[in-house]
Amino acid sequence: MSAPDDTYAFLAEWYDSNASLIRKYQFIFYCEDGTVEMYDIKNRRTFLKRTGIDNVRPEHLYIGSTINVLSRQLTLTGYADQHTANKLSGRQEKTLAIIKPDGMIRIGEIITTIEKNGFKICAARMVRLKKNGAEKLYEKHSRTPFFDDLVQFMCSAQILILELMAENGVQKWQELLGPSDPAEAKVHASGSIRAQFGGCKLRNACHGPDSVTSAREELDLFDSGHVTESTVKCENCTCCVIKPHAVLAGLIGNIISDISSAGFTISAFQLFSLERASAEEFLEIYKGVMVEYNQMVMELTAGPCIAIEITGSPSVAQDFRELVGPSDPEIGRQLRPHTLRAKYGKDKIKNAIHCTDLPEDGILEVEYFFKILGLDH
Repeated sequence: MSAPDDTYAFLAEWYDSNASLIRKYQFIFYCEDGTVEMYDIKNRRTFLKRTGIDNVRPEHLYIGSTINVLSRQLTLTGYADQHTANKLSGRQEKTLAIIKPDGMIRIGEIITTIEKNGFKICAARMVRLKKNGAEKLYEKHSRTPFFDDLVQFMCSAQILILELMAENGVQKWQELLGPSDPAEAKVHASGSIRAQFGGCKLRNACHGPDSVTSAREELDLFDSGHVTESTVKCENCTCCVIKPHAVLAGLIGNIISDISSAGFTISAFQLFSLERASAEEFLEIYKGVMVEYNQMVMELTAGPCIAIEITGSPSVAQDFRELVGPSDPEIGRQLRPHTLRAKYGKDKIKNAIHCTDLPEDGILEVEYFFKILGLDH
């Protein structure tokens, strides 16, 4: 935990698309009151005087993190002083999590379990695993009698790849997973994921690396992009975006569970961090139409969001809008309290969910995230 009087200093970069330049800053966070200050390194002057930024919290501060400050998407690239390095280096550790084909039917519950146990989801992507990817992932089991069945099973349906972060993340994820045999897990680790969601040693809901070295290797394997295939369909679909405030509040799993329980099929799922230009382009249809347009853009760039392709019948866009509910959560709580915005929204801007308004726009919105932006993520 951070002491109230702690001050953390990082090196940060922002890509200025107008000038095609990477601008470098010293980013300072004051734990006492949650304010931030920025110093322009090249021009040797204060860029931002100490001010409060609602969406930046101590748990967001780690090397590689992307944070949004006044519509600028900053990447923290290093520690700016020894105090910060001593306090924070080694505190957070990344690991890989895979929700296996059998676990996908309870994806929302598994994500909720992950979030409630203190893990930060840094990246997420639904994919189909290619045979070469499964063989590489389980290479150490290549001489075992179950290897072929394991490879075939992992390639049999879509999976969800997650990059998780927590203190001692690799060990913590192993402990939350429990023993590889769900029967053993039910006896010795009844609260573990495999005890709750696994069926047998092969179909045991989730995968996780067993060492820091393996975690790095497996994360690198999936970063390569050569071992997976996209699951997006772009047919009879609508777009759902879980907004940053809901992601940061740990509501991803609950929202996904509600979507699945309502009978909708999730065919694509990915975490994005949007630049202002991308958010403006995606929400362009509302410009000049809704007075809240600028606030909507600000919210969509305030942190990571989750884009989801929902597929079903030709009426899927209209059906899903019914589940999402009125744009104003207060109205929803009065008239339709079981809708998603009524349950998880705060106000008209932070209303938890964006969904496609017009059926004909469903494919366009899905393509924007998964075919255009997805190329860069």
